[in-house]
Amino acid sequence: MAIDVRSVNHRHFNMQARMPSIVHHLEQAMRERMRDRVARGHVSVSAKWVEEPSGGVSLRVNLDQARAVLEALSTLKRELDLPGEVDLSYVARQPNVIELAAGDEQLDVEPEFMALLDDAVEQLIGMRRREGNALGNELLGVLNRLEGHIGVVERRSPERLVAERTRLTRAIGELIEGRTINQERLELEIAILADKMDITEEVVRLRTHISASQEALGASEAVGRKLAFLGQEMLRETNTIGSKANDAEIAATVIEMKGDLEKFREQVENLE
Repeated sequence: MAIDVRSVNHRHFNMQARMPSIVHHLEQAMRERMRDRVARGHVSVSAKWVEEPSGGVSLRVNLDQARAVLEALSTLKRELDLPGEVDLSYVARQPNVIELAAGDEQLDVEPEFMALLDDAVEQLIGMRRREGNALGNELLGVLNRLEGHIGVVERRSPERLVAERTRLTRAIGELIEGRTINQERLELEIAILADKMDITEEVVRLRTHISASQEALGASEAVGRKLAFLGQEMLRETNTIGSKANDAEIAATVIEMKGDLEKFREQVENLE
């Protein structure tokens, strides 16, 4: 028997199996075995005989299944006016048309089947691990770029408050046309404005999320769900910084950050 195990991205574990009827009774055990090894992903398991089993196990034709296959194909040909003929070899290859006439022999198949399954899963995990390592390095690069962007925002943040103070003073001066400015009221308004524009908390939380993401990428257990959550939180803080920016340079930097975070969130879906 040969077993082929493949997987594609999925938020949760989901398994589909296509295998001979003699091992259908093993599907639940196989599902639990797979779930213990693969936390996330849509997993397809295909098993088929590559040669007739030893031990005198005979084959039998499932005529009901064969008739159903033939009828379905004939209907498809007739309704869609398709060319071609349905031949014996095609029908015989369809699942459960030719089955093993086995009873107690099922007990003898289980050890071999599970051993082959374990080997196939090990190969799958090895491949996923190699892909995960490469993807992890790419995600670390995104996080490093985010840290660079945060540095730009932090450097620019005090400058925008000075610029806003100058702008506000000039605007008020133009309005009162040379009369004395109430410096105490002006300073109060600037203090209120500075509080509204303050992004210190957002920057601190964003750095904390980046650090947590870097730590998660160095862990050995499944981290996909955790990184997905952290990516969502990083985007939330970045959006808040953008809404408070009131500065062209910070706004441009936030756009770059959001682009990197979108890449981060997309790639995280590929991690277990």
